[in-house]
Amino acid sequence: MPFVDRSVQAGVRGGLADGLAFDVIARLAKLRSLFVIAQGTVFALDQRSVGPEEAGRALNVDYVVSGSLRRHGQRLAVDVQLVDSRTARIVWADVLDHPFEDALLTLDEIGNRIVASVDIEIEAAERNRAILTPPNSLDAWQAHHRGLWHMYRFNRTDNEQARHFFEMAVRLDPTFSRAYAGLSFTHWQTAFQRWDEQGDAIDRAFDTAGQSLIADDRDPAAHWAMGRALWLRGSQDQSVSELRIAVDLSPNFALGHYTLGFVDCQMGDAQAAIGASDHSRHLSPFDPLLFGMLAVRALALVRLGRIDEAAGWAIKAAARPNAHVHILAIAACCLSLAGRTDEALGFLPAIRKAQATYRVDDFLASFRLEPDTQALFREGARRIGIG
Repeated sequence: MPFVDRSVQAGVRGGLADGLAFDVIARLAKLRSLFVIAQGTVFALDQRSVGPEEAGRALNVDYVVSGSLRRHGQRLAVDVQLVDSRTARIVWADVLDHPFEDALLTLDEIGNRIVASVDIEIEAAERNRAILTPPNSLDAWQAHHRGLWHMYRFNRTDNEQARHFFEMAVRLDPTFSRAYAGLSFTHWQTAFQRWDEQGDAIDRAFDTAGQSLIADDRDPAAHWAMGRALWLRGSQDQSVSELRIAVDLSPNFALGHYTLGFVDCQMGDAQAAIGASDHSRHLSPFDPLLFGMLAVRALALVRLGRIDEAAGWAIKAAARPNAHVHILAIAACCLSLAGRTDEALGFLPAIRKAQATYRVDDFLASFRLEPDTQALFREGARRIGIG
């Protein structure tokens, strides 16, 4: 819905508030995973003094975004909320306060935050709703979100469950590109974690990413899935090209920025990887893949020789509740290299619990690190007994 500009006289239109609403609507539509009501309709309803809750019922939509903005001095504050139309429950609300030096840059930055937050909050709400729905009564949308719930557990058992629900989603709707992207990610995880025969998992990740692109080549998630699959196949340049298409299609697609950082932190531009990590966390500060975003920064800092900083970021990554064994290994090795041996040894019980026979070769086989970086991790691992 159009935002209310509390800095101007009531009834005056066409200023910052309308510009922000137009921008947010256009960006939400680019996500491709959401059905978004067109600008003309919501502005027409607003001009008839139809409020957000009434508009949500009239349009039969599941969620409504609304808010207001106020300029005070050289700052702009936007109060925004996302409401579930079915229950009138506020799903997410925030006040975004930003320096107001350049109108376009300020609206761009605030629009980025709103779109990224709406995307992740709707996904989380739908995952939680789907997990309470009996499996035999799921539709494609619900099966997809049930798959996401399991996928974000990042363990072998839940990964298999996620695959089951994504397969259900594409059976129910063969045009559902994002469900194919989710299915590709489950195969990617199998290959990356070496939970099964790697070659077969790599092929499946690539094939299902291709199906996602066939279903909708304008979906950023489809190009994201293909970028990850190409990385698995060793095609780094092609991987980066696909990932750049993903973020060009949707500049607010946090996972696209994160994965560019993931690729760059290993054999690409380490400084660019840090920027991508920071930007992805700015767009989605509570993302299920936050552990990966933090670990990207740690790996990039190792390559830049900033070991003490790397250890600090690696600890943050390992502290995330869904951090997998490779993330724990990054933290242990970085701490070891930083001379913090006791802290490094403190991670060994968790590593052994996750994978009893885990060695540094398991870590190095999953990543594509340059020889000098591999040597650093081998040394760190040797010092704590997993070399």
